[in-house]
Amino acid sequence: MTSKIHPTAYIADSAIVGENASIGPFAVIDENVQIGANCQLGAHAVIQPFVKMGDGNILHPHAVLGGLPQDVSFKAETVSWLEIGDENVFREGFTAHRASIENAVTSIGSGCFFMNNSHVAHDCVVGNKTIFANNVAIGGFVEVGDGVFMGGAVVVHQFCRIGSFAIVQGTTGLNKDVIPYMLIGGRPAKHYRLNSVGLRRAGITGQRYKVLSSAFRLLKNKASLDELEQTEELKFLQQWLAVDSKRGVHSFIEV
Repeated sequence: MTSKIHPTAYIADSAIVGENASIGPFAVIDENVQIGANCQLGAHAVIQPFVKMGDGNILHPHAVLGGLPQDVSFKAETVSWLEIGDENVFREGFTAHRASIENAVTSIGSGCFFMNNSHVAHDCVVGNKTIFANNVAIGGFVEVGDGVFMGGAVVVHQFCRIGSFAIVQGTTGLNKDVIPYMLIGGRPAKHYRLNSVGLRRAGITGQRYKVLSSAFRLLKNKASLDELEQTEELKFLQQWLAVDSKRGVHSFIEV
């Protein structure tokens, strides 16, 4: 099936647009852009140079992908990329910037939902099935795992890591790492407990959940996890904790 392109849209000669795409009024697809099949661009959506995007992505009006990094030392002639997976939704006013280093990549996975005016900065890595609520902003070189939920107006300092299946309370400011599977919030931010709702929705229940609950208590008491049953989730948690942190890890709430 051929693409449906509004006559006022601009598509650069070198851009590659997949089959059955829908390009709305005054949308812009710049040079060196690749768009997969079945993508939808709303009115005034903009894809700037050096963006690669998979199939089935939806850009609502005024979303902008591939902007220059907000880094005063960045030179515009640098070739770097923004790479996006499949079936993501980018709501009105969303922005994502390409990387700040030659040939490096800002990466967004598949199945994510980015609400109004949320932002992914240069050199970030965002996993699959992650949700950013309205006005979430993450700084450069931030890593966000799979299945993370970021509440409204969350802001994240550069170089932080947000572990998979974590949930971050709205308006929280993060300046350290968030442990996978946890709920975090407050001022200053602290880990409260397991993200029980998110884990249940991900099918992490029964004995798998019990192991993580034990791990949470041990971590809170600064004890070893080595004696716990080696479930898939625990192995992932141990690997995540073994990586050197550039920012340190947020503490636990005292109850």
